Parts: sequence; structure tokens; C-alpha cells
Amino acid sequence: MKILIAGLGSIGRRHFRNLVALGQKDLVLFRTNQATLPDDELAGYPVESDLSEALKKHRPDAVIVSNPTALHMAAAIPAAEAGCAILLEKPIAENLARVDELRQAAARSGSKILVGFQFRFHPTLNKAKELIAVGAIGKILTAHAHWGEYLPNWHPWEDYRQSYAARADLGGGVIVTLTHPLDYFRYLIGEIDALGSFNGHISPLELTGVEDVAEIGLKFASGAIGSVHVNYFQRPPVHRLEIVGTTGTLRWDNSDGILHHHQMPDEFGVISTQPTPALMKQYTLPDGFDRNDLFLAQTRHFLNVAAGETEPTCTLDDGVRALEMALAALESSRTNQFHFFRKTE
Repeated sequence: MKILIAGLGSIGRRHFRNLVALGQKDLVLFRTNQATLPDDELAGYPVESDLSEALKKHRPDAVIVSNPTALHMAAAIPAAEAGCAILLEKPIAENLARVDELRQAAARSGSKILVGFQFRFHPTLNKAKELIAVGAIGKILTAHAHWGEYLPNWHPWEDYRQSYAARADLGGGVIVTLTHPLDYFRYLIGEIDALGSFNGHISPLELTGVEDVAEIGLKFASGAIGSVHVNYFQRPPVHRLEIVGTTGTLRWDNSDGILHHHQMPDEFGVISTQPTPALMKQYTLPDGFDRNDLFLAQTRHFLNVAAGETEPTCTLDDGVRALEMALAALESSRTNQFHFFRKTE
């Protein structure tokens, strides 16, 4: 399989290394030479600087779009027009302006698009999905995610102020950059009907036109209430999740990957003079699990998608929905109004 990688920054290098680790050798690199990482590992692979020419010359089976967010559509649309399978990094774009153009191009050519929300491949988050699906915590009432990171530590080899995450012109900002919880809440619990948000730039971080913190309130189609907190300034970093139901609670922490399932044996709403303690189960990660295993699993899935063996587990429509919610959160803060989505049939 011939694969073109568009963008060789941090995530592009990760995709490159994972493809090589999985035995893929026929790789083409499309780049503008703006990356700040050394190029030693890329030696020997063909490099192109004109995407249209690269697609015509090499005719890749698949394209990985891993350039800055604001440049995603400029790479994804020609790749879709060429009929390539596409792994499109999240967020899919900085706005919705060219999404229909991408969708139509993919429909005409038959291009399959996988959006890069790698947490859909997390073993214990998938265990949470399984438990929710079988009713292990009853009816879900509330769901909360908290994700705080320290932006200057993400890529120590570069000035964070010049990174895509810190700049409006490259499609940055904490909401769209850390949009994973908006996706995995839909994946785990279901559609979100409404949201409202407070967000802004409140820390001393030197950002250009983007927010560094957001509190997003959510109303699920099921009636559950939730929230997502994201920030760029928390030290040490925190990424955790809690889902409360009528018969139990799920708690997950990304730091160790452990999922705690607290099961309540008492009937909901019944007062007991001697309440029975909750039963607690723990689900841990496989031995030797590494964060990169999420990306490896995603890459294996993408190779299967490109080979026509399966459908994308995270579709373009999923990526569009996450971006719609991120943009709605930004608009909610600007207008001091809730945003209501049309319910999905």
C-alpha cells in the first residue's frame, strides 16, 4: 500500500513511525519544511512540496492529513477527489466552511475517511462503553470530563507560542485542540442536544487570539446532564472522567488508565437504615500498555479501512459533529446564549 503523509510535525512523525513499525515501506512525504524536528529519520523517502503533483505522480492508496488544523481541508479535499482513503487528524478543520466540499468529493470518489480521535481505541474507555451498553450503571444521569494540560510542555523542542495550538491563524485554541471529550462523550453516551460555555484567555500564557480555558455544559438527548472542562495551564496535568447512573458510577483516569466501576446493590430511591456498601471492580490496561498503543491501534484500523476490509469507526460525520460542538462552545461564550442542536434521527 502506498501512503502519503501530509505534514511531518509531531503527530505526522508519530504516524510515520507507526506505519514503519507496522511494515509499511512505500511512504511519500508531503511537506512545507516548517517542522522544527530533525529530519534524519525521514532520509530516503520521496519528498514532495506540491500536493496536486504528488497525488498525480505517486497515486497513493491512502493519505494521512497531519498538517496544522487550518490547512487540513486544503490537503483532505484533493486526496478525497483522488479517491484515497484518508486519516484526517482532529479537529477536522478550523471552521465548517469547506466541510461540504470534502463530503461531496468523498461521495463522488468513494473515498473513506477516518477521523483521528484515538481515544476511541482506548481499552478501558471501550470497557466503559461496554458496561454502559449492557446497563451496568443503569440510566445515566450525569457525566463530567476534566482535562488540564500545560501547553509549554507539549513539545519542549519548540516555542509553544509558535505552535498551532496557541495560534488562531493555525486553527488553535484549547477547545478544538482538546476536543476529545466532546467526541468520546457521544461515543460512550450518545447524542448531545444542547450546550453552553464560558471560556477565554485567563492565564499568563502568551497565546494569539485563542482561549486557554473552557467550561462547557452539556444536555444529552437521553436527558443526562454533563460538562467538559479543558485548560492549557494545569500542572501537573489531569485527564479524568466520571459517569453517574442510577445503579452505579464509572470513574476513569488517563494517568493510569484504570476504570473503576462502583455498583450500587440497593434499589434506587429506597431509603435503607443499613445501606449495603457499593461493590467495586477495577479494569486495568494490558501489561506493557503505552500511550502510543492507541495510535498503533488506530493505524491498524486505518490500514484495514484503506484495504476495504472495514468501515471507519470514527467517521467524517463524527468529526464534523465534534467541530460543530467546539465552535458552538466558542459562540456560546461570545453571545452568552445556549446552543441547541437538531436531534439526530
